[in-house]
Amino acid sequence: MNGYFDHNATTPLHPAARDAWLRASEKHWHNPSSLYRDAGMASQRLEAARERLGLLLGVEAERIVFTSGATESNNALLATFPKDARILFSGIEHPSVTQPAWYWMQQDPSLPVTSGGVVDLAAAKEKIQVAIKDRPSIVSLMAANNESGALQPWKELAVLCHENGVLFHTDASQWLGKLDAEGLGMCDFITGSAHKFGGPKGVGFLVVADSTAYQRLGPRFLQGGPQESGRRAGTENYPAIEAMVTALETITPRLSQIQNDQSQRRDAFIAAMRSRFEGLRIISEDAPRLWNTVLMVMPAHHNLKWLTALSRRGFSISTGSACSSGREGSSVVVTALGAGGDELKRVVRVSGGWESTGADWEALAAAFGDAFDELNRGGRPQ
Repeated sequence: MNGYFDHNATTPLHPAARDAWLRASEKHWHNPSSLYRDAGMASQRLEAARERLGLLLGVEAERIVFTSGATESNNALLATFPKDARILFSGIEHPSVTQPAWYWMQQDPSLPVTSGGVVDLAAAKEKIQVAIKDRPSIVSLMAANNESGALQPWKELAVLCHENGVLFHTDASQWLGKLDAEGLGMCDFITGSAHKFGGPKGVGFLVVADSTAYQRLGPRFLQGGPQESGRRAGTENYPAIEAMVTALETITPRLSQIQNDQSQRRDAFIAAMRSRFEGLRIISEDAPRLWNTVLMVMPAHHNLKWLTALSRRGFSISTGSACSSGREGSSVVVTALGAGGDELKRVVRVSGGWESTGADWEALAAAFGDAFDELNRGGRPQ
């Protein structure tokens, strides 16, 4: 049995990525910026990996900047904009967008969200059209929500932005490795993080806009050496980059079949949970969602008690975003939908993976039932 159901927080390292990392670490560990032959080979392989990633994303390789992950990418992007720039984003974005938006620009969420946990496209259009034109503007919208799994209208919003002369950014951290990357190339900026799709932690990327509007802002966001075409100083971690690209290359051809199979397993899990728990609430249930994600408001008991009881039974789940879990009632999605404090304390998230079997999902539903009986007894195991 595989009881790991927290893939939206991080995924296990894919065997192909592990093999790629080991090969690169053994043969091409040299500094790509050095001038001798072995370093030149490492540099060539680094640029080949950039080309391969560009093909997967549908973007020019020279637009890709390798980073330490999505948090750095999102912070770096917003830090390059002037402090008086206008950024439009929603209350369901990841903290690595909302926090730097406030830190760098003192701006709060302004894009409304529907009751289904999806950004309201019509309202967003109005916001864009009245955006101040005499200062740089950018819209940021995640492709798929990390808590509810709700798919966001990033393609439609990208078109609206381009029609109105506004730059568009999507954080595709949860989309990549779960859904096809087709169309992402239309975005001015794209964020990705390797450990969300079977790559190693500590590596990711930012696709930057190939436009004079952005170039005028000065896209260098880490000072020092001339690496990454002068955009981000520091020695590139080629083995991790190779592992990241290999992971995405390996999983992409399987995505269609995985989506079909896992969606059925997720829906069977929801049906089993509904039959066991009266009053169970599924967040964004009526919206298109990632095939692996279920965000639930349980009818009773604190979410940390659910997490502990399930952990004793060999299952790993979460109470929402791992990047917000230090705060009680951490679900930014449920908060954005207007939930009260008591409801926030009953939110749990399960997120399966590519290899989660029907039996794994069934065992998780059964474990929820056993945990409920235990919690009703005051948390005393039988």
